[in-house]
Amino acid sequence: MMTIHLNEMIFFAHHGLYDEEKITGARFKVNVDVSFKTGKIETIIDTINYVLLYELIKKRFANPALLLEMLAQDIAEEMYKVDGRIAIININIQKLNPPIYNFTGYVGITYSKSF
Repeated sequence: MMTIHLNEMIFFAHHGLYDEEKITGARFKVNVDVSFKTGKIETIIDTINYVLLYELIKKRFANPALLLEMLAQDIAEEMYKVDGRIAIININIQKLNPPIYNFTGYVGITYSKSF
């Protein structure tokens, strides 16, 4: 088993339930771990191209979602469609500026999916 990590990705997007989030948007930090079954790796074809994974995540972040949970599940399913060798995906999404009065810090979710 091999694991590819895409860490500390920052996106600005308009995800959320509240009107304020849909208008002003927020920053999100995303970490993704993708584990896959593999033999000996000698070329890019033998592994999962992290550039393709990043482009998929970036594209999905451009389309608003009501919930971070929905967003993570969509990303995991799309990744699996791209490469069926994927065995486990872990996605952590943090909303860095949640619209909560007097709140400091971030909110977030972690989603794990085994195929």
